[in-house]
Amino acid sequence: MIKKVLVAEDIDSINLGVVKTLKEQGILDYNVAQYCDDAYVKFKKELLNEAPYDLLITDLSFKKDHRNEKLANGEALFTQLKKEQPSLKIIVFTVEDHPQKFKTIWETGFIDAYVCKDRNGLKNLIAAIEAIKNGGKYTSLKLQRSIGNKNTVQITELDTMLITLLSEGYTQKEIETLFKAKKISPSSRSSIEKRLKDLRDDLGAKTMIHLVTIAKELRLI
Repeated sequence: MIKKVLVAEDIDSINLGVVKTLKEQGILDYNVAQYCDDAYVKFKKELLNEAPYDLLITDLSFKKDHRNEKLANGEALFTQLKKEQPSLKIIVFTVEDHPQKFKTIWETGFIDAYVCKDRNGLKNLIAAIEAIKNGGKYTSLKLQRSIGNKNTVQITELDTMLITLLSEGYTQKEIETLFKAKKISPSSRSSIEKRLKDLRDDLGAKTMIHLVTIAKELRLI
């Protein structure tokens, strides 16, 4: 049962839409925060009062301003809250619809729904709430279709480092030297060449420049 909801969203108009949706679902006990740190304070207060929230609805990206936030984005927020209250249900409500971003967050196991802020965003948010009420999980249809797409290949931290160095103008020989200096394994020229070839094949890149371009489009770097 979902009776108490915390909403973390920094855009007023979207907050109004989410609150209206909650009311339509008969959820009248809710709180809204425009900063992740504020959301955490509200969460902690209710947890200590033994009146915890049942559900967190959070964006992923929050516009930076004059405040120095400890929790700078939605992923940091729901990760912290889930650690302190494992029973908390979490819906990510975001414009981030890149398959790799979705796959990475979904595989944390922390969230129960991933809803895109598109033309049907609020309608899908209702479907997500209903799914969670019934003990299920929910993802927007466009993201369900992305599962198994070539752009959802597993990208490791080493892969990200490799592509980032390429984007900065490093040659494969220079990357090999850098990896060996930092004791990063594998560091041989052949292993670097093989991994870059595999990445090109997985992402459908024709050249190294094309690989960097695709990685930037998918926000892998």
